[in-house]
Amino acid sequence: MPKAHEHVQTRPTASTRNHTMSIAARTRYTGGTRTAGCLRLLTLPFRTAYRLFRPSRQDRISDPAITAAQVARTAVDGAATLWLIRSYPLQESAADVAADQVLELFLSAGVLLVAGPIALACFVLSARSSVRAVYCRRLAGPAAGFAALLGSAVGLWFLLLGGAVQVTQALGGLPIVGALVSTAGVLFGVPFGAAAVVLSVHYTFRVGDVSEVLPPLLSPVLVWSLFVVQALDGPPVAAPPAVHALFVVGPPVSVTLLSVWELQRLRTRHHLTIRRALGRSTTSSC
Repeated sequence: MPKAHEHVQTRPTASTRNHTMSIAARTRYTGGTRTAGCLRLLTLPFRTAYRLFRPSRQDRISDPAITAAQVARTAVDGAATLWLIRSYPLQESAADVAADQVLELFLSAGVLLVAGPIALACFVLSARSSVRAVYCRRLAGPAAGFAALLGSAVGLWFLLLGGAVQVTQALGGLPIVGALVSTAGVLFGVPFGAAAVVLSVHYTFRVGDVSEVLPPLLSPVLVWSLFVVQALDGPPVAAPPAVHALFVVGPPVSVTLLSVWELQRLRTRHHLTIRRALGRSTTSSC
């Protein structure tokens, strides 16, 4: 028999162990659920932009070789730009170089905002009536992209000018409510707008949803428009003229050659040409 002053150690029963394990499992599950919920909330603007700007037509031709070639060209272009910056001294600050890159991205979106609808209108109007109705129905995808980008810009402008607060006050609500709405809208709108610009340029405003021949036709228009801007602007690094000319001319030439190859591959591997897409071939195809 143990003495009165001695501590008696008892083994936990099976029910006690099961209860302790259940509490630990619930704690881990709750913590994991909260973390997953926070991640989903933080990535909501990017996921929303991806759904709006990624081509989503079910029967769209998806060629892994074309995708791989596009990724490779982008990687080579990025690596060459980094090599140029590291090899030659900058003629302006790194912040100015980064700002120029962001400006070029916004210029690209602006060019597509103008050239995209024109290209779509010319393509649809040039198509025969037998396929024109199909293309008109497919315009919903590009129209959603254009509307989303313009809507995000207008919405951010409205919120940053205090529009939500003014509307709340006009409706008799508390100013704090308008301030909270503005804060939430800006926190969502800024990352969404940034992702929208990048994805709209990458996917050329979903014109591929209308026809697979449109992206390789529109991409050279975009890069040669930027070539004019870069040619008029001074070089960001103190590189020899020949090197600078190569890096200015290289991107539009490579994109143009890649676009020609894409059209050739669509013709040889998928039997899709511009004439067939327009319904002006004996065997038309959408």
